[in-house]
Amino acid sequence: METTIQNLGECQFVSPLTHVSFEVNFRSDSERVLFDHTATDSPVLNPTSFELAGPRENLYFDPGKTTAAIVTCGGLCPGLNDIIRGLVTQCHNRYGITRTYGFRYGYQGLISRYGFTPMTLRPESVSQIHNFGGSILGASRGHQDIGEMVDLLEEMKVDIFFVVGGDGTLRGASAIAEECSKRGLKKSIVGIPKTIDNDIMYLDKSFGFETAFAMAVQSVRSAYVESTGSLNGIGLLKLMGRDSGFIACYAALAGSNVDFVLIPEVHFELEGSGGLLEALHYRIAKRKSAVVVVSEGAGQHLMPSDSATDASGNKIYGDIGLFLRDRITASFKERRVGVSVKYIDPSYLVRSVPANPQDNVYCSLLAQNAVHAAMAGKTSMLVGRWHGAFVHLPLDTVTHGRRKVDPSGSLWSSVLESTGQPARLY
Repeated sequence: METTIQNLGECQFVSPLTHVSFEVNFRSDSERVLFDHTATDSPVLNPTSFELAGPRENLYFDPGKTTAAIVTCGGLCPGLNDIIRGLVTQCHNRYGITRTYGFRYGYQGLISRYGFTPMTLRPESVSQIHNFGGSILGASRGHQDIGEMVDLLEEMKVDIFFVVGGDGTLRGASAIAEECSKRGLKKSIVGIPKTIDNDIMYLDKSFGFETAFAMAVQSVRSAYVESTGSLNGIGLLKLMGRDSGFIACYAALAGSNVDFVLIPEVHFELEGSGGLLEALHYRIAKRKSAVVVVSEGAGQHLMPSDSATDASGNKIYGDIGLFLRDRITASFKERRVGVSVKYIDPSYLVRSVPANPQDNVYCSLLAQNAVHAAMAGKTSMLVGRWHGAFVHLPLDTVTHGRRKVDPSGSLWSSVLESTGQPARLY
């Protein structure tokens, strides 16, 4: 695993943080956080580790002459405005950067022909945006020409470019950093990982996840109330999670009263003596109600598939929620058992709400550390939290794979204990 962080060059400017009224705990590049913090009987001489984040005493950029810019890409997520606010206030109040721009509607905002004029961001203009969901910059999906984007960054004399997004966005940031390097442009490209599914590699968690699953818990409770409100009631809840089922797992554990959790990482079938439908019939006969929570990417093998993709090139998945609703209803009808299936899909509600206090604090810390890294000339990297510490991670390292729920791990084991569902549904 590559953990080396690229640097633009020698840091020759003394940080303005050396003159603040409070004590600053400056960090050095030699301070590391171990990848695997578990103890073993045979110590490794050179264990894999990540560079510790935090303020550096010497900077690559001269704060008074530095220009920063921000872009938010992909789908909406709680905390985007918190990140923007944190970046702007940190740049201005701590480092004295007076020029910070926001590119509108994702990477499209860096392509001149779309005509999206960059926003000028100041502390007073972002002071209250954390109280609202979404992103004041907007967002979009889809690939854009790397050369054209770098052209605009150079035209606007942007020194530091903060890119907020998921794996596709971060791959774009890596390509931008590579193009800058090829041209000999000294620009810091720093990513801040955003994914409501919590599926980016080597992170304890992504910002917005706490808020998302807290909102999902309310939907779990609604599904339970609906299921118990009628004889043989089934509350069917679809939650976000294309390839990783973290939201479904945590929402089920926190909300309780869930009988089945279906996630992309764990195979299940509908038919047969060990399938979901048979287990659901048994649960209804025994308890007269049931709650089923399913991730959007679960059970895709059960539905017809085509090669359609979205603007970012991601495969468009079939709607597993509607599919299960119809199949469950038909199965009970075949056995002449009355059933009331109440289907809930809170996807846009979950992702568009303001960040809760815990995520608000987390976003502020991410933003602070991202600015520290950028001012020190770090590039082609992102800031994340690993084993409770904020670290620097190379973009190429985190974009080769997805973090997933381990079917043999403690989280899934806890879900099985909580729900009582069979370990295998096939």
